[in-house]
Amino acid sequence: MKLITKNLKTDILIIGGGTAGCYAGITIAENSSAKVIIAEKANIKRSGCLAAGVNALNAYIVKGQTPETYLAYAKNDAEGVVREDLVYTIAQRLNQVTKKAEDLGLVILKDEAGEYVSRGNRNIKINGENIKPILAEAVDKSPNVTVINRMNIIDYIVQDGKVVGAYGFSLDTAVLYVISAKAVICTTGGAAGLYKPNNPGFSKHKMWYSPFNTGAGYAMGIRAGAEMTTFEMRFIALRCKDTIAPTGTIAQGIGAQQVNSRGEEYEKSYGFPKTSTRMYSTVMENKKGKGPCYLKTQGIKQEQEQDLYKAYLNMSPAQTLSWLENRKGPATENVEIEGTEPYIVGGHTASGYWVDTQRATTIPGLYAAGDVAGGSPQKYVTGCFVEGEIAALAALRYIESQENSIPEPQEVAQRTAVVNALLENEEGFYTVEEIEEAMQKVMDEYAGGISSGYVFNLNKLQVAKRRIKDLLKISYQLKAHDLHELMLIYEVIDRLYVCETLIQHLSARKETRWHSFQENADYPTRDDENWLRFVNSRYSDGEVKIILRDLVKKDDIYEHKD
Repeated sequence: MKLITKNLKTDILIIGGGTAGCYAGITIAENSSAKVIIAEKANIKRSGCLAAGVNALNAYIVKGQTPETYLAYAKNDAEGVVREDLVYTIAQRLNQVTKKAEDLGLVILKDEAGEYVSRGNRNIKINGENIKPILAEAVDKSPNVTVINRMNIIDYIVQDGKVVGAYGFSLDTAVLYVISAKAVICTTGGAAGLYKPNNPGFSKHKMWYSPFNTGAGYAMGIRAGAEMTTFEMRFIALRCKDTIAPTGTIAQGIGAQQVNSRGEEYEKSYGFPKTSTRMYSTVMENKKGKGPCYLKTQGIKQEQEQDLYKAYLNMSPAQTLSWLENRKGPATENVEIEGTEPYIVGGHTASGYWVDTQRATTIPGLYAAGDVAGGSPQKYVTGCFVEGEIAALAALRYIESQENSIPEPQEVAQRTAVVNALLENEEGFYTVEEIEEAMQKVMDEYAGGISSGYVFNLNKLQVAKRRIKDLLKISYQLKAHDLHELMLIYEVIDRLYVCETLIQHLSARKETRWHSFQENADYPTRDDENWLRFVNSRYSDGEVKIILRDLVKKDDIYEHKD
């Protein structure tokens, strides 16, 4: 098999048809007649992090709260390392995009007074099993927006220092697409599958983050020389054991506290409750021999138990099915909890592209929104809506002065040859699954995975760096027998690029700022004097070069400068 090339032309290319990508497409259609292509690796109707649905919107300004209080919450949770300008511009629009989602058909629960039912200070309850089909339908109805499902984008087209399109191949036909675009918006999500997961073998997909989000957007930006930020602020989710179902639904929904095997509440013993503290305290209790750890649900009311059954059916049915199968619901026994493997994600933490307030990356013509955009943690679903909207409007302004550019035939021929080489390689010693497992083993043992209690040191990171580089070289020698295997090879290549950047970020931050998320055994304490700053990077000449940047305040108008 060999891929042949096919040229496509559009005004704006959106890579990824998930949360932010759909909202960006809808925004462009409502504000212009620009032509849009949304390139989606799966099918836009059930792709991305919202594929299975959600039961709450975790970023909303409820009564009594303000964008300023939301910023304060995000800043406190991130231990001060946050792009205040990005978080604030998100917070200002959260309620606006929520109303838009409701208008599109999302069911938001309301009380007798017609007000949204809140779940804490920043959350509202929804019936969100069908949230992704609602977005997909709105995209389908948008004029001038073309969705190409089952297209795997592999790299940007960069000319004269600008992104002018992307390369991608079909998963159904042997075609390499050369897509010319005046602007590109990357909305591919974060990176799962870097570390050995909780569940092995056939259950390895049962993880917190979408297993199909492989860090492709990060990797494409890294290879193109875009500046990235805060990869060292990993995200480790505290989840229901085995099912890896969310715990926030229980903790916030019924106020369940974390307890150890002795029935002792322990979280507050490890400092003021934060996202990372909830995880760290559980790790430490298990380390002290006080595990297993639980969410204390035993004895809750029958009505509360039924509410939990329904809530999990909206987003994580395995948890409800587990309760029913074992005939022991949360009212009968406490819910055991555990930590997942680490992920790199810009929606819960701050990992991703270094962007300005318009969500422009450091490469002209390229914008980033959602989980792939860095600097603004705690954005969740509605925050991804907002960033999709901001990036879309900025891209529309940008393309007013741009023309489509097509790469030279020689460049296209070289790119095609690189892709076809993976189809033409001789059978090697390794399969893509073996490379992936080797990568996950290295990251787990040497870069702070589950087996090491999420702890790493600089010597271990150096071992990880060498081995990841070796695996990256081997990965280009893999052989694909069909288009699906070709996609799998590119996924592991992308993950390896993300691993390499992550390792350098972990090595660079010589303190421990976010327990468990970034637990540096060589520097176990927080150091505000030297490290209240951003750890950024740029890939150049085959190496990840670290850049340290000052914090950006709420009222700063940040623009990219060399």
